[in-house]
Amino acid sequence: MPNHNQHHAPQPRQIAALDLGSNSFHLVIARVIGQRLQIISRYKQRIHLASGLDNQHNLSQDAIERGLACLAMFAERLQGFEPENVCVAATYTLRQARNADIFIRRAETIMPYPIEIIAGTEEARLIYLGVAHTQPEQGKRLVIDIGGGSTELVIGSGFETDKVCSKHIGCVSYTKNFFADGKLNLTNFAAAQLATHQKLETIVNQYKQLGWQKVLGASGTIKAIQAVLIAQGHRDGILTQPRLQQLITTIIACKHQHKLILVGLSEDRQPVFAAGVAIISAIFSALNITEMHFSNAALREGLLYEMEQRFRHCDIRSRTATAIAQQYNIDMPQAQRVKSTAIALYTQIESSPTDNHAELVTLLAWGSLLHEVGLSISYPGFHRHSAYLLRYSIMPGFSVDQQTLLATLVRFQRKRLKLDEISSLTIYKRKQLYPLIRALRLAVTLNGQRSIIPLPQIILTVNNEHWQLTLPKNWLTTNTLLAADLVTEQQYWHKAGWQLTIAELDS
Repeated sequence: MPNHNQHHAPQPRQIAALDLGSNSFHLVIARVIGQRLQIISRYKQRIHLASGLDNQHNLSQDAIERGLACLAMFAERLQGFEPENVCVAATYTLRQARNADIFIRRAETIMPYPIEIIAGTEEARLIYLGVAHTQPEQGKRLVIDIGGGSTELVIGSGFETDKVCSKHIGCVSYTKNFFADGKLNLTNFAAAQLATHQKLETIVNQYKQLGWQKVLGASGTIKAIQAVLIAQGHRDGILTQPRLQQLITTIIACKHQHKLILVGLSEDRQPVFAAGVAIISAIFSALNITEMHFSNAALREGLLYEMEQRFRHCDIRSRTATAIAQQYNIDMPQAQRVKSTAIALYTQIESSPTDNHAELVTLLAWGSLLHEVGLSISYPGFHRHSAYLLRYSIMPGFSVDQQTLLATLVRFQRKRLKLDEISSLTIYKRKQLYPLIRALRLAVTLNGQRSIIPLPQIILTVNNEHWQLTLPKNWLTTNTLLAADLVTEQQYWHKAGWQLTIAELDS
């Protein structure tokens, strides 16, 4: 007999992280159980995306098709997942690819989740976060992740990072650059090792001075080396300089890439294995590392934990924006006035909220808070200085597209609207960007006097490119400077093909 009194416990929330790497695409799915994550599925497809980059940094049609076929497969597994429960991050190859937008546009037709291209330093921070959550050791640790196109090196304690960096060193790109002839000899190894040393020379001293208690390697390269070492009888699987040296001797004895058959080495890892070993041995000698342990967690786990933190309203981006505001001595009362005006105007727009409407409101808020960051350089052209700082600063929590959007917003907060200078964006569309620019410009103009007296209620009506502000009767006659500024603003809009009209309430 069924028990009708049984209550079904609510199903735990499921979240998914998809990491579009230069060598492999990874999908990890986890259940949120209380304060922890329980990983329930992992999928990996070797795509070798980086090998599809030509000398002009364009992705080949073949590489694009391989990537899209993999996404179609992953999309099946993600059916039924809400967009806020899925995070998709793209790394080195899509950062470099000039035609990344083609890949992303086509990917959007395959799966309904936006792809964020993340900066190298952001990738490093997320890798560290993934490792920190799964390796509970105390003390300072150095985390190294060798990908297909870039290598991330991070020093941190607990969940906080002290030093993050990303270098253009990768097992796929180095295979192409130093082992293209397929020969496994001292010359090729020495060339790959020297290139690694050269890329690291600017950071070596800072890293050694900071120091660490433990070194963790997080990537397929480290995992593959560990598997080979264990097969050779090193049961602890620890990477050391003598063991790596011995491994290089063994690899060179094979003489050619297609003869590289080692116990423990999988067939799909074989083509990029020699380059990976060359890179890690050079990192060991450059940083005087004695031993390295393998960590199974990496970028995708970092994405999962980050997503869960954001869900619990602990958004690292707020901390980043506050830190930048403090660093550049922003006039916070003025920034808050501009922010509240911009959001009050933007939320009056009648168009139906898009999928990422909430995200756009949030970005407008941060753009407003940081719009005067460039004043720290100089007043003339400060909107351009602001744009530069927001585009090229290290901003934990922000994707490349989000930083570009913020930079574009503050670039067009005042003066002429040279809209042909807008940088191309991958996730966001121009039609989403224009209302944000207009709202910020009006907020900056309306608060131009930097007055502590609150603004009256302003009604905004929108008809495509035509915006109308309705102000209290006779308000502008007592604010003549603002009235003049609004006339100038109308002229800027007119030259850009937009229309701004000012009306007054009857009563």
